[in-house]
Amino acid sequence: MDFFQLDLWKEYMFAHNELWRYVVVFGILLLSLLVGRIIRFFFERHGNYLKEKEKLISLGLVFIYLAKPIVLLTFTIGFYCATLVLRITPLIQPAVNLIIRLLFSLSVGYIIYNMVDIIDYYLNNWARKTSNRIDDMLVPLVRKSLRITIVTIVAIYIAESLSGKTIGTLLAGLGIGGLAVALAAQDTLKNFFASIVIMADQPFQIGERVVIGEFDGPVEEVGFRSTKIRTLEGHLVTIPNSQVADEKVKNIGRRPYIRRLSNITITYDTPPEKVKEALNIIKDILEKRKERFHPDYLYRVYFNEFNDWSLNILMIYWFTPPDYWQYQQFNTEVNMEILKRFNEAGIEFAFPTQTVYLARDEKRQLAIKMLEKEN
Repeated sequence: MDFFQLDLWKEYMFAHNELWRYVVVFGILLLSLLVGRIIRFFFERHGNYLKEKEKLISLGLVFIYLAKPIVLLTFTIGFYCATLVLRITPLIQPAVNLIIRLLFSLSVGYIIYNMVDIIDYYLNNWARKTSNRIDDMLVPLVRKSLRITIVTIVAIYIAESLSGKTIGTLLAGLGIGGLAVALAAQDTLKNFFASIVIMADQPFQIGERVVIGEFDGPVEEVGFRSTKIRTLEGHLVTIPNSQVADEKVKNIGRRPYIRRLSNITITYDTPPEKVKEALNIIKDILEKRKERFHPDYLYRVYFNEFNDWSLNILMIYWFTPPDYWQYQQFNTEVNMEILKRFNEAGIEFAFPTQTVYLARDEKRQLAIKMLEKEN
């Protein structure tokens, strides 16, 4: 009998049962759903209570993650009990048994799928206790691997049950369709193997700030297919792992220091003594703060350039630890001190200007020589 021929279902099943049997079936199904909801409420409430107890965390997690699939399981049991009430002919019985097996398979698969969260919970706790950040990348991959495996097994079982054929026979019968699926899976496989390369090479870890292509921000997650980056603008960007493996990755999170290169410009009429004083002021300011610099580099200060409109003093230092906001706060302190000391010393900062000499300019008087005419 064709499973989807409704007329045959009416003829072989509904015609052989009294009305009261259908009322009982409806009541059993409704009761199974109600019981499932009650058990779910009890499991969630009791699970959260046990989770607060240090020695009973595992039991609490079992209750919590069983809460949702238990509804489907009680409905499956109720459906099975309902079929016992009905008079089902031998012609229909295989189809009914198939439905029960499918519901039971989905229930068990759903339970095991949710139990992965317990493994994930303990793996996350273990990863937080280790100093190696690679563990934080592996935990999501383990969770996804287990879930993909469970879904695949359940899907294969359902396909075999519906077709009555083994998975080998199904794959062999796909023909051109199987080739199309294989071609479509190429990108998925590329991303999968790229994720393995990323794990082995470890160009970055969870939480480190990286620049990949045009995207700049901390890494939030590394999966089988893609890597997720939270950009500095707040956007969550998903980049295929195959692209990550091929791109140049700039790992800002692993820099040992932050270099500052600053050009401080002073006016052209600054005398050499004041230029030397400006250099000494900057060196003195940085010397008093040298504990904030990388020991291999510290700082450098040079009078290095004659600009078009200014004398240029080059200031370089390598700030550590490489915390961006501490670095900016330190820059503010240094800039404020330079501004204060330069003002006290009468050293003027330069800015793009053009100078016009006037006869009445006290600092730059215009000398005019009168030539006498020879008689």
